[in-house]
Amino acid sequence: MSAYLIAEITVTDPVGYEKYRAKVGASLSNYNAKFLVRAGAIENLEGSWSPQRLVICEFSDMKTIREWYASEEYQEIKKLRDDTAAFNVVSVAGI
Repeated sequence: MSAYLIAEITVTDPVGYEKYRAKVGASLSNYNAKFLVRAGAIENLEGSWSPQRLVICEFSDMKTIREWYASEEYQEIKKLRDDTAAFNVVSVAGI
C-alpha cells in the first residue's frame, strides 16, 4: 500500500532553499519515491489554511518514508534547509 509524505513549506531564503531543493530529489529516487506535487498553484477551497508551498511525495509504504527520512543522506541534505525555510511534515498511509 502506498504512503505519502506531505510537507507544508514557508521559504524564508529562496537562494539558500534552492540548494536543498536541488538535492532532495536524488535522495527520494534512491527509495523509489516520486514527487506528485512540488509547489504549484494552491487554491483555498475552505477554511483559513493558505500554505505558501506544498510538496507531496509517494513512497511504497510508511516504513520506507521513515527509512528515507532517517537516512544519513537525507539528514545531510536536510541541514541545507534549516535556515532557509520552515517545514511542517506528515506521512499518511494510502488506501
